[in-house]
Amino acid sequence: MPVHPAGSRLYSAIPFKYLVKGGPGGSGAGGKSSNIDLNLTPFVDMMTILVTFLLMVFSASGEILTQQAGLELPSAGQQADIQRAPVIIITQQSITFNGEHMAETESVFDDQSTQWKVVELCERLKAERRAFDLNFDKLPDAQRERCLQPNPTDKIKCERGLAILQADRRIKAKVISRVLKTANAAGYNNIMFAVERGAGPPGGAQ
Repeated sequence: MPVHPAGSRLYSAIPFKYLVKGGPGGSGAGGKSSNIDLNLTPFVDMMTILVTFLLMVFSASGEILTQQAGLELPSAGQQADIQRAPVIIITQQSITFNGEHMAETESVFDDQSTQWKVVELCERLKAERRAFDLNFDKLPDAQRERCLQPNPTDKIKCERGLAILQADRRIKAKVISRVLKTANAAGYNNIMFAVERGAGPPGGAQ
């Protein structure tokens, strides 16, 4: 193939005869330009349908907790159904709340001060509690009724002051104790412990 100086030679070198008719000018009979634009509307529609489908599958699956790498939950025979609530996770490396890093697990264990609370976690829990109270009137009637007139036999509890603790079974009792005291100081006195399914009736947490 001969070598030519640099320049615009799209239609002379590659005529695209199947896309555009009429030669280098890009016009066919009558001098009208051919429309070769990419129509994105079907692609956008397809992506919208796909996202909607994935959201529906996620909602129907009932997945509440995510298993982090290296996190080993304790097992229990007595279990109850788990419900949606803010999640505190304690791994051997860190303590997180709803995916946000709060403190290093080792630093909480080694702390010998009289400050028994995990300060960052306490402030974050208080903010979450305030947000719940501010939006309480916007909750569905069933959720508000559950908080205003709690029923001891109701398996689903009021979400005010409710949190899930997902702690590695190898975590020292001192760390778990400090996290529980922190949650209690922030107004979260109803803690559900996430456990592995053991021998006993089916369920998700205790």
